[in-house]
Amino acid sequence: MQIGIFSVSDITTDPTTGHTPSENERIKASVAIAKKAEEVGLDVYAIGEHHNEPFFSSSPTTTLGYIAAQTERILLSTATTLITTNDPVKIAEDFAMLQHLADGRVDLMMGRGNTGPVYPWFGKDIRQGVALAVENYALLRQLWTEDVVNWQGKFRTPLQGFTSTPRPLDGVAPFVWHGSIRTPEIAEQAAYYGDGFFHNNIFWNIEHTAQMVNLYRRRYEHYGHGAADQAIVGLGGQFFMRKNSQDAVNEFRPYFDVAPVYGHGPSMEDFTEMTPLTVGSPQQVLERYLGFTEKVGHYQRQLFLIDHAGLPLKTVLEQLDLLGEILPEMRKGYAEGRPAHIPEAPTHASLVEKARAAGTLKEHRTVGVDDVTGQSPYEAAEKGSN
Repeated sequence: MQIGIFSVSDITTDPTTGHTPSENERIKASVAIAKKAEEVGLDVYAIGEHHNEPFFSSSPTTTLGYIAAQTERILLSTATTLITTNDPVKIAEDFAMLQHLADGRVDLMMGRGNTGPVYPWFGKDIRQGVALAVENYALLRQLWTEDVVNWQGKFRTPLQGFTSTPRPLDGVAPFVWHGSIRTPEIAEQAAYYGDGFFHNNIFWNIEHTAQMVNLYRRRYEHYGHGAADQAIVGLGGQFFMRKNSQDAVNEFRPYFDVAPVYGHGPSMEDFTEMTPLTVGSPQQVLERYLGFTEKVGHYQRQLFLIDHAGLPLKTVLEQLDLLGEILPEMRKGYAEGRPAHIPEAPTHASLVEKARAAGTLKEHRTVGVDDVTGQSPYEAAEKGSN
């Protein structure tokens, strides 16, 4: 089981002090949080992508590349990469570059995004969101798996004899999760390709989450990737912990009330009952999240949202320390009763080994081709030397 954290990168005023962090403060804090996550033993750090206030993370690969240079073990991911408004060519190249810099410690979560105004800023129509996700991802996979791509679609200019550079590390593309809250077509897309499905269930009850996950599992099996219980599932979540549960409730309440993702709505008590948000003692957090396997089956990734709603960096780091303290017990709990045939989440190393075993691992050699003559300059040089 991969256990980690993700950030939506909001910039929110601390309601207890009135301090609003600058963009620079929050950007630097995200790096400190990722380094702390590795220090306490977490497996994954993921950061979102937004192009509107009050968020700062417009370039996740830049941030993750900087974090990669200051960490050694933690896997770096996104939450989410906007497959609808980004050019698939840029996604292919950015994440292949990040793969090389991070020595393979990279995967990514694709998502449509749910901020309406962003679509026209990038020349897209939100009413075409699902169609964009389907076409753009099909192209992205082709860019990663084929050295020379000829492609034509509906939403971008055609490609002729195009090679995305750099090529994926070791010839193996980063593993992809498809993130969704409520869109069945995205669960279907993940199942079709045999990719991971991440249900960011921070707004929903576990019954809805189970419905989406089970749809993905059934379709994963339908497409022949394995049994339904072998599908690759991730869940979102969030908590606020203190040693004493009432202290956690008292401290977190003012932050909950102004949080951009759910503030000014239901009471904290109602929200914690309806969603995975858990405010209380470490033991309460542990019991709540270990219980989710009863609803969705054994799964592969659990990510927590903890740096939001104006919480100061000091408090977020304290939350990570508390999570680190219960991490061994959490891992043990997730492992209990887990059948041997249930896979772990794919990593670069496991994907390379899988490709090698299948005989599909290939070493890429740059062989640029002239669009007019169809000849590679490297091949021409070799012929000239013979």
